[in-house]
Amino acid sequence: MLTVTKGIVLRTVKYGETSVIVSIFTEIYGAQSYIVNGVRSNSKSAQGKSALYQPGSILELTVYHNDGKNLQRIREARWSYLYQNIFFDVRKNAVALFFVELLQKCLRQPEPLPDLFYFAEDLLMALDHAGDMETANLPLFAATHLPGFFGMRIDDNYSVKKSVLDLRDGVFTEEIPLHPHYLTDPNSGYIAELLRTQQPSELSELLLNREQRQLLLRACQDFYVLHLPEFGTMRSLQVLQAILNDA
Repeated sequence: MLTVTKGIVLRTVKYGETSVIVSIFTEIYGAQSYIVNGVRSNSKSAQGKSALYQPGSILELTVYHNDGKNLQRIREARWSYLYQNIFFDVRKNAVALFFVELLQKCLRQPEPLPDLFYFAEDLLMALDHAGDMETANLPLFAATHLPGFFGMRIDDNYSVKKSVLDLRDGVFTEEIPLHPHYLTDPNSGYIAELLRTQQPSELSELLLNREQRQLLLRACQDFYVLHLPEFGTMRSLQVLQAILNDA
């Protein structure tokens, strides 16, 4: 079946002499793998095509899709949205790579998830034009909102009385749990504020320093590990924390 769909590039690996296999989160089919031939040669046309398959790229694709195959083919690819800053700004690129890795680790099955696709697309486009504070807080916004698309959202029941965030159970409680996976105020309050933030443009109002962001990102990674046994560690997190300075 020949279909037109948008897609976000997650990962590209070399295959053979001149080809690549590209993991793409598509609007219609969810996460899919595609073989793209001839993009690693020295020709100008090949170099132009290879630029399309950078992690985070938002593409419009014409694809051959067969439900019985694990590896699909692309007939044509073009930019759906051409970034103005992400591929050239070190800080924004680090944030984009963090989000793409987080997305890839959560996408286990090739099932359509259009609402998640639109969330990811909107987030990346917002990052492209974000200010310094929004850029610094976007990884936390992504990490706290993404679980909701996979049925493991943290319950937004924070209050003065229930101010301890139990990362294992995903709820705010009154008492510190017996296990070590929890946050207390003010850090639990920051997570609650992030959960209530609806748009990336609102992130400029969340005043966090570098140390607070690092602590909260480590807690978010802990949450994912607790709820997704195969999650592992994020390679992009250390790079992100090294690059993001106080905004």
